[in-house]
Amino acid sequence: MKRTLLVIMTLLSGLVSQGQSKVERPKLVVGIIVDQMREEYLYRFYDHYSEGGFKRMMNDGFEVKNAHFNYIPTKTAPGHASVYTGTTPRVHGIIANEWYDKQSKEEMYCVSDPAAKNVGGSQKTGYISPVNLQTTTITDELGLFFQDRSKIIGMSIKDRGAVLPAGHNPDAAYWYDTETGQFMSSDYYMKELPKWVQKFNKRDLVSQYMNGRWDTFLPIQKYVESAEDDRPTEHALIKGAKAVFPYDLNKADKKSSVIKTTPWGNTILMDFAKACLEAEDFGTDDITDFLAISFSSTDYIGHAFGPYSKEIEDTYVRLDRDLASLFNLLDEKVGKGQWSMFLSADHAVAAIPEAMKAKKIPADYWDEYTIHAVLNESLNATFGASPLVENVSNEQVFLNHGLIKEKSLSLSEVKRAVMALLTETTGINAVYPSEEISNYSGTNYDVAMLAAGYNQQRSGDVLLIANSGWLGGNPQGEHHGTTHGSHYTYDTHVPMLFYGWGIKKGKTVQYHPVTDIAPTLSMLLNIGIPSGATGRPIQEIFE
Repeated sequence: MKRTLLVIMTLLSGLVSQGQSKVERPKLVVGIIVDQMREEYLYRFYDHYSEGGFKRMMNDGFEVKNAHFNYIPTKTAPGHASVYTGTTPRVHGIIANEWYDKQSKEEMYCVSDPAAKNVGGSQKTGYISPVNLQTTTITDELGLFFQDRSKIIGMSIKDRGAVLPAGHNPDAAYWYDTETGQFMSSDYYMKELPKWVQKFNKRDLVSQYMNGRWDTFLPIQKYVESAEDDRPTEHALIKGAKAVFPYDLNKADKKSSVIKTTPWGNTILMDFAKACLEAEDFGTDDITDFLAISFSSTDYIGHAFGPYSKEIEDTYVRLDRDLASLFNLLDEKVGKGQWSMFLSADHAVAAIPEAMKAKKIPADYWDEYTIHAVLNESLNATFGASPLVENVSNEQVFLNHGLIKEKSLSLSEVKRAVMALLTETTGINAVYPSEEISNYSGTNYDVAMLAAGYNQQRSGDVLLIANSGWLGGNPQGEHHGTTHGSHYTYDTHVPMLFYGWGIKKGKTVQYHPVTDIAPTLSMLLNIGIPSGATGRPIQEIFE
């Protein structure tokens, strides 16, 4: 009898030991980027949210309230790349959505790949892959850890919003094609679209969502958190119609394109994500999978109407319900408490300068449109050579090094002349030469932010910073909508929420850059940290 009990106790001890040594992980990680989302939207629209969307993450997850981007420029492609690589453009190389290529002398799109071809969709939107991304992502590291046994898929309305989060070797990346109104991919990832994607595309949801009108989800009188509906500074969604509710979507010239600038751009992506969860069997074993979702319509709507518009408020009220439905499906398919997620943004946004000026708040436009010609005209008068400026983009000046060498000019003197002219330009706050930026390690905030976004191979010769609240444009022109790109808090301050398996409930007001997200996930999953990561794990989550 004693021997029998001893054997049983030994077996139980072994089972307990095995249980203790097993590394536990969530079955699925969901990464959500909400394009152009300000952190304040979590609280400004809080009373209109449901209990199952943003509030579920905020109240039952971990919230980093003081999360920021830590480089210039704050744009979509570098934002997605920085969140998923844990580093800044200096290292990962995605310095903007598009940039001037100093070798080809042409514009380079962030995820362009001439060797890739469309799979589904239209040909011109198929030259897409992650080949320009110079470091690994958290999704890459997950795939390497499990030796391609993890299922990894990225999806977005924007191609860059799908491709950069998915990394270099995912199972798939899907984006929306405005020509066909369908989701597509490229042959970098696959030879043909899976049957579930083909089936989804045949549903023609664009026609269904655009057959009607966009009115507010709640009575418009309740949207006291936003400005008046009829504002002359907003873009017209429907040609010939005012930018006011309700919008007759049947009158849209091209519904497959206009849907991006309505809440149904988010909803159709959510429908696609749900179809993916149903078809791809995420989270069905002990190998952690990863689904990266980037909502783009918030950006299109934000650009057109601004952060204080009725349209942006209604968009977030509706997105909240879409998120709640996704979370419910994750509970059902993967299991409540079996999945983890994070939510952040790729940048925030400036207010519309004309609207701010009406409130006596400092804001305006600096002359971005003519600066290229003005610089060349002045430099030609000084040095007798033209064009000495090849390109002005992303608030960077690219000089004609070949002509400077041919004319035996001093590069430093040409730079000084450019800087002097830019310094005299109304609305420009500071100007720096590349040599002051490229290897900077000091504490000057402006220079440090520029340095984090400066890539030796891809960035320009002279970099400028506009005044707070100022956007590039024509100072004498008529302006509608707004944009982003600066290092000011209205562009850098974004939400950072963690929820689900392994995430304790809590909040912190400690400063954390978005580059901390990927290392935090690495610690949560006990996998490798992305190769170029400069961020650090968020200790408060693990304490």
